[in-house]
Amino acid sequence: MTAFNSATLISITIYLIGMLIIGIVAARMTKDLNDYILGGRRLSAGVAALSAGSSDMSGWLMLGLPGAVYVSGLGSIWLPIGLAIGAYINWQFIAKPFRIYSELANNSITVPEYFENRFHDQSKLLRVVSAIVILIFFTFYTSASLVGGAVLLENSFNVDYTLALWIGAAVILSYTLFGGFLAASWTDFIQGILMFLALVIIPIVAITQLGGWNKMVQKIGNIDTSFLNVYSGATLIGVISLLAWGLGYFGQPHIIVRFMGIKSTSEIPKARLIGMVWMIISLFGAIFVGFAGIAHFSESPLENSETVFIMFSQVLFNPWIAGFLLAAILSAIMSTVDSQLLVSSSALAQDFYKALFRRNASKKEEMIVGRMAVLGIALVAILLGYNPNSKVLELVGYAWAGFGAAFGPVIILSLFWKRMTRNGAFAGIITGALTVIIWGNINGGIFDLYELAPGFLFSCIAVIITSRLDNVPSKEIQDEFTTYKTTLRG
Repeated sequence: MTAFNSATLISITIYLIGMLIIGIVAARMTKDLNDYILGGRRLSAGVAALSAGSSDMSGWLMLGLPGAVYVSGLGSIWLPIGLAIGAYINWQFIAKPFRIYSELANNSITVPEYFENRFHDQSKLLRVVSAIVILIFFTFYTSASLVGGAVLLENSFNVDYTLALWIGAAVILSYTLFGGFLAASWTDFIQGILMFLALVIIPIVAITQLGGWNKMVQKIGNIDTSFLNVYSGATLIGVISLLAWGLGYFGQPHIIVRFMGIKSTSEIPKARLIGMVWMIISLFGAIFVGFAGIAHFSESPLENSETVFIMFSQVLFNPWIAGFLLAAILSAIMSTVDSQLLVSSSALAQDFYKALFRRNASKKEEMIVGRMAVLGIALVAILLGYNPNSKVLELVGYAWAGFGAAFGPVIILSLFWKRMTRNGAFAGIITGALTVIIWGNINGGIFDLYELAPGFLFSCIAVIITSRLDNVPSKEIQDEFTTYKTTLRG
């Protein structure tokens, strides 16, 4: 192993040991499934904000987005614009209502359980269908993150891709398996800070090395002026597709669960400010990494565009600093996978096992099943990620659309529409999920539109029409909604 790799590996190892220590501490505070899945609803504003942001952004912020900008220039800027708008609306209009209603609805600790309690569904239909959707799309999402980790290890240490895939999964499982939600949230907080610093430091150093902003822009313009045009290669469908990513926020279980876990609604304004500042600066940093990469690697283009951040860390910094910068990528990946595994395990333990087969399961038994679920889902995700040619952004895009279309409209309408019914929620979930699956497998014409946009629209329509045709919700449900509204205003 070269001196560079040795020093870099030591830096990453120091970071990973720190994450494991946090996991051990969190494990000692995890007494039951409520703690394991939701941390006992005791997240501070800072932890909630940065853990939501880092688990949201995942490896695509460090790999996929810089790679997209490296390939197409400023034409990729529409995607982060859509994300920033969607994230702000989610914090501003969904966080507080969802925190209140999820607790009012029989202290729901998972999204499927919230749906069941919100609509008093005795049939378990909503809960089971929601859990199935979570398991399907999170398997793809988790796989995307593990692919990102494997790409990092492969390019940094010349490790075989398949071996790298297993190493990355083993590291994440080592603390998620026992520490649960608190371990995921605390490590995500640290990882969010590390990601932020890396996305500020690398573009500043890269642009300085190129002689400053003006010289860099001039060099990029000499390569191809289309890189400087935000409308270059843009079509109406393309721009709408990129902006539509913002619609996904309202239905992402691993982000929504942070709203459920925050200790008080009074913490939400502070969390929103912290989260949005972190997100906007991080997005600009990722854009500038890819943009600077166009100029810096013009004479020796990268084979894999999604390695631009990795290459910058190696060519601009000494091995020790490079190790911590590469750890930032690993942070982005780990912070998403741990959250995804927890939500998936809760779907299996709470929404399948306990709801359908063992309603009287002990707390210890639920914990064991939850941890077994984490192992099982991780294994399937690893197998899906075996293809070394998988693109992180493509895998994330499919899963993001699935959750955004299936759950987004249902969550929004459940918080703001008293007339919504259980059958309406069911129709919305099924319609959104199926639209994404079908639309995403057809190409050409209108079907080039990102599947989240039609999925979100059709899901809204399905909820409204079905609820209107259905019987009015029971007095008990309406009274609970009125109590929630009163609490929200108070």
